[in-house]
Amino acid sequence: MHGAVFAMVVNIAVAGLFAASFAIIAFTNPSHRSAYGFSISYAIGMLTPASELLLPISGWPEPFMVTSYFSFMAGLLAMAAAIARFYRRPAPWVAIAAIFVAAAVLRWTIWDGERDWLPYELAFQAPFVAASALLCWVLLRTSRRRPLEVAAAMMFGIVALHFFAKPFLAQAFGSGRSAKDYVDSTYALLSQASTGILLTAAGLLMLLVTVQSIVRESQSESQTDPLSGLANRRGFDLHAARVLVRAAELRLPVSVAVFDIDHFKAINDTHGHAVGDEVIRGLADLLRRAAPQAAVIGRMGGEEFALLFEHTNQEGARLNAEAIRIAAETERTGLPPFTVSAGVSVVRPDESLGEAMRRADMALYEAKRQGRNRICVAEATGRRLDDRQLLVS
Repeated sequence: MHGAVFAMVVNIAVAGLFAASFAIIAFTNPSHRSAYGFSISYAIGMLTPASELLLPISGWPEPFMVTSYFSFMAGLLAMAAAIARFYRRPAPWVAIAAIFVAAAVLRWTIWDGERDWLPYELAFQAPFVAASALLCWVLLRTSRRRPLEVAAAMMFGIVALHFFAKPFLAQAFGSGRSAKDYVDSTYALLSQASTGILLTAAGLLMLLVTVQSIVRESQSESQTDPLSGLANRRGFDLHAARVLVRAAELRLPVSVAVFDIDHFKAINDTHGHAVGDEVIRGLADLLRRAAPQAAVIGRMGGEEFALLFEHTNQEGARLNAEAIRIAAETERTGLPPFTVSAGVSVVRPDESLGEAMRRADMALYEAKRQGRNRICVAEATGRRLDDRQLLVS
C-alpha cells in the first residue's frame, strides 16, 4: 500500500470520528444543536479522500475529480457557517457564496491545465486559502477570543498558509501527470499527511471549544436561579468569595444586605403563585437596575435576596439598600404593589461571609418586627453575635 493511500484511509477515519463526535455532542446537549454543523462539515470533507481513493480505479475519473475538489471546499465553507451559528451570529453567506463561485470558475478554467505548473497549482489552491482564512476570520469575529478560540483561529490561519505552500511542493515533488497518477506521487503523501494533521489539530481545538462551552453553560446553570435569573446561593457564595479575596488583598471594606419581600405569602394567597413568581422576577430586575454594577446579587431562596457591595462600608451599603427599598415601594410595573425590608452588615476582617450574613439576617428580622418596609443595620462591634445592637434606618 502506497503511503498516500494509507494517509487517505486515515483521513477518512479521522473525519468520520469527528463527524460522529460532534453529532453525539449535539444530540446529547439540546442547547448545543449547532454542533451538528461541525459534524456535517467533517462528513462532507470525508468525500475528498474517498474520491481520491476511488479515482485511480475508476474508468470515469471526472466525477471523482469534481467531488474531490468541491466536497473539500464545501466542507470548509460549511465549517465557517457552523462556527457563526455556534456563536449565534449571522453566517457570512456572501463571502461563502463568493468563494464557492470563485472556486467553481477557477476549477473550470484550469480543468485541462498543466499539472505541476506553478500558476495552475496556485489557481487550484487559492480557493482553499480563502476558505481557511475565512474560518480564521469568522472565529475571531464571532467568539469571545478565549485562549482555545484564539488557538483554533490561529490553526485555521496555519491551514491557510499550508494551502498557499502546496503549489510550491507540487512543483518541487510532482503531483503526477494526471489525476489518476496523483495517488502514487510523493506530493500526494505530503499533501494528505500535512492536511490531515493540521485539520485534525483544528478539529480537536474546535471539539475542546465545544466541550468547554458545554461545561461553562452547565456551571452557569448550576449557579443560577432559574426563576429570577440571578445567582443562586451556590453562585452567590462563589462570586462573593472572589470579591472577599480581592477586598482582603486591597484592605477595602465589603458589606452585605439581605432583602425580603414583605407579606409575600399574602401576595401568593391573594393573587396566586404565578403572580408571586412575577413579583420575584420584578424584584430581581429592580435589583439589577438599582444596585451598583459591581455588586454581587443572588436569590437565597423563596422571597429572600442578598447583595454583596464591593469597596463599600456599612453606611454606603445602607444608602444603597434604602434606594432599593424606595424604588420597590414607588415603582409601578403592573404587578401587585409590594415593599421590601432589609438587614445590612459590614463584613469584618475577622469573620466569614456566613457570619456577616447571619448578622444581616438578624437586622432583617428586626426590620420585620418594627413594621417592615425599612432597613436595619447590624452594628459592627467586637461583641458576640447575640449581643449586637440593631440600628434602624
